[in-house]
Amino acid sequence: MSSSNNLSVFFPEQVAYNLSLSTYWSQQEQSLTPSCIVSPQDTQDVSKAIEVLSRYQDAAKSTTAGCKFAIRGAGHTPWSGSANIDGGVTIDMTFISAVSLNRAKTVVSVGAGAQWSAVYQALDAVGIGVAGGRVANVGVGGLITGGGMSYFAPRYGFVCDQVVNYEIVLANGTAVDANAENNPDLWFALKGGSNNFGVVTRFDLKTFPQGKLWGGTICNSIDTLPAQIQAFVDLNCASNYDTNVAIINTYAFARRIGLWTVANLLVYTKREVNPQVLRPFTDIKPQLANTMRLTNLSDLTTEQTFANTPGLLYTLVFQPLPSVITSHGAANADSPNALGLDPDAGCQVLALQSIQWADANDDGIINEAARSIWMQADELAMRMGLQRKWIYMNYANQDQDPIGSYGSQNVAKLQATSKKYDPTGLFQTNVPGGFKLFNKAAAGSNCDNGVANTMSWKDLKSHANVRSCHCRHRTERNKDAI
Repeated sequence: MSSSNNLSVFFPEQVAYNLSLSTYWSQQEQSLTPSCIVSPQDTQDVSKAIEVLSRYQDAAKSTTAGCKFAIRGAGHTPWSGSANIDGGVTIDMTFISAVSLNRAKTVVSVGAGAQWSAVYQALDAVGIGVAGGRVANVGVGGLITGGGMSYFAPRYGFVCDQVVNYEIVLANGTAVDANAENNPDLWFALKGGSNNFGVVTRFDLKTFPQGKLWGGTICNSIDTLPAQIQAFVDLNCASNYDTNVAIINTYAFARRIGLWTVANLLVYTKREVNPQVLRPFTDIKPQLANTMRLTNLSDLTTEQTFANTPGLLYTLVFQPLPSVITSHGAANADSPNALGLDPDAGCQVLALQSIQWADANDDGIINEAARSIWMQADELAMRMGLQRKWIYMNYANQDQDPIGSYGSQNVAKLQATSKKYDPTGLFQTNVPGGFKLFNKAAAGSNCDNGVANTMSWKDLKSHANVRSCHCRHRTERNKDAI
């Protein structure tokens, strides 16, 4: 692939090539070396790139050959090969990052390479909100196509539930819209279907009026564990869940200080200081740190921006997943998503185990420890009848099968959509990154037949300067599972 028709292509040793690699979030992704990096400036450039890459596939006369390529948004997905590639072509979308609000201020259009910080900075200035990422430097494209959790999930569901239109370049290089009227099957599939159908270049999302909100982080000692758990369970299983509440409940051990701590990211999306519903958390004492304040999304999400922590860091994270969230994209909703979550399952919990460490020589022992911990938790949840086998794609590792957890009917819909819009299978076979639709696990949909998803606890990841292992989100029933 060469530079032509104003399409920017960069090669190893060029400054732009190295800069692109350096901005990946994980060390694993930074270490890959594509043959070239294509840097489109607009949708037309993406179309040109896909046309060329599809010709390579046609020339190979086989969907298993041709030029392999990766699609990169903000580069936040951590595992090796998720959005970068060795020896192939990486399409770096970061320059397609415009943010524009329509005249009525009801829809914001966002380029697929943008980060959420740019979206919130544009909207905060005019008193408008949008369901989006909870960390400023997370990318728009990956978050939405994997579903997407936000501080507004109880009010509006997953972020993908708020997308009214996707602009996407298909395998033949054609750019089309996918919405309720045009290509509605593709619109459905993109709500959790990842990079299996084309290259999304723009997302049009519903907006809403949003002033200041109350949020921040409170840290407590591990001695407060019983009170933390009780407060979490009471909140998640409340008969009338307050849809303004968002919480991330984290238990962390930092080896350099030798202590366990509890950190609660608490958000109330109305302008109300210390609302009654959050006082079971805010009243827990002693507090080691407290950043709660009235603020906006730009400030709050910047505070949550990921930073590397030296030495060993272990975290166990719980997030509520009540039916008020899952009902927005359920099969009987006005615009269902592909995620396959059942609101009748009641109050569920998203659980995440995460480990960071510095020395690659420790990979084996730490990974094995992580597997052992999560396997024991998984087995206990099964014995108690509380396990739910859904896996959140945005927290899954490459050896997991989140799409298979969507259920056999949704998997079949996604596969049919892929065959319709990508009949040669370009994005199935020539884009190795991401989660594919026709692998054995997805085709079998093990998550429908009561078989435990034994891969659910496995997820390896690292930050830019540390090693890391994450045992990704699963859903489990709340009541006694924590």
